[in-house]
Amino acid sequence: MAAETPSMLGASAQRLTQASTLSNALGAGLSSGASRAISLWLGGCAAWVFSMVVLGGMTRLTRSGLSMTEWKFTGEKAPSSQEDWEAEFGKYRASPEYHKVNRGMSLEEFKFIYWMEYAHRMWGRALGVVFAVPAVYFAARGWVNGPLARRLGLLFAMGATQGFVGWWMVRSGLQETKTEWDVPRVSPYRLAAHLTSAAIIYGTLMWTSLSLAYPTSAAAALSANSAMTAGVNALRRWAHPVAGLVAITALSGAFVAGMDAGHAYNTFPLMDGRLIPEEYWALPGWRNAFENTAAVQLHHRALALCTLGAVTALWARARTLPLPPSSRLLVHAMMGMAALQVALGITTLLTYVPPSLGTAHQAGALTLLTLALGLLHTLRRGPVAAAKSGMASQLGTPAALAAVLAVGTAVTQYS
Repeated sequence: MAAETPSMLGASAQRLTQASTLSNALGAGLSSGASRAISLWLGGCAAWVFSMVVLGGMTRLTRSGLSMTEWKFTGEKAPSSQEDWEAEFGKYRASPEYHKVNRGMSLEEFKFIYWMEYAHRMWGRALGVVFAVPAVYFAARGWVNGPLARRLGLLFAMGATQGFVGWWMVRSGLQETKTEWDVPRVSPYRLAAHLTSAAIIYGTLMWTSLSLAYPTSAAAALSANSAMTAGVNALRRWAHPVAGLVAITALSGAFVAGMDAGHAYNTFPLMDGRLIPEEYWALPGWRNAFENTAAVQLHHRALALCTLGAVTALWARARTLPLPPSSRLLVHAMMGMAALQVALGITTLLTYVPPSLGTAHQAGALTLLTLALGLLHTLRRGPVAAAKSGMASQLGTPAALAAVLAVGTAVTQYS
């Protein structure tokens, strides 16, 4: 290979500068200190959303989510006297869940589930303050440019809408069941929508934080190395579909949670002694895939094992390729986390979904998704793709904001 001349080195440096500028439109015009501060703030908000998802899982698994039968956007005042508690308990005693699940519950037992749901709601509202106040401060300092302002506006709208989606979900569980044998629970479709929107908010926060902290991807930084570039391009073709499979598997888990499907077929690998249980085709048409406990659980099992296989294949492929150290580390982490997540899921199933393991399994899904996002971030393309991404972002943000507002309006009108 011919030695690089000074002109070639200069051209490489220019390409790297262009990649940094184009891929970091969010941080354009910001000092390194400002970018670092905003990145840490958004990363902290992402961690807060992560804790919200974990707390939400714990709230669901302890059957606390339907303990509060009213919702106000600005927040509910916590009971402070015996009369307040009796009033709240009276509202809950009028709900279907009390009559069919918790009949005879004492006031002290009610206080536990009430505080679980109250903490989940208030933790979310506190996040709104943690997001909004620093955003105003950074804007006042002149640290928020146009692209970043659009991204922050979108995140704020998504967060506000998430509150409406959460109540839309809870309200479905406060309605009378279709038959006297049905157990009151929230709609699995609404639970999946609530969890999916939380994951989107989390992913957007994480990606924005990483983009400000690392304006040039590991792949772009090593673009002058042709062997490394080829390795990155090869791995990228595998990484995107694997990340998509991780997300789909997590979404299928939301339907398992919504159907309480983890409390059935508590054996592995067989279900009632069969690979495909007899009840698999219990419902007609497309509803069978989302409302039939047997189908929902079988699909989640199959997707989980496919995800483990796909991550293993990605890991094996990565071992043969020259890659940036950060990309290689994240592939190793994904391999370990995928194996742990499958083992955790099987253990949770075999032990009839104790709240501790169920919550850990939900946290594991989000952790695996985090690692997949981190890997994709290190594999970002160079200047041409960055320019296209920047144009798409300018067009996409208003469209995404309009979609978020439409969802918020719809859930306030539809019960």
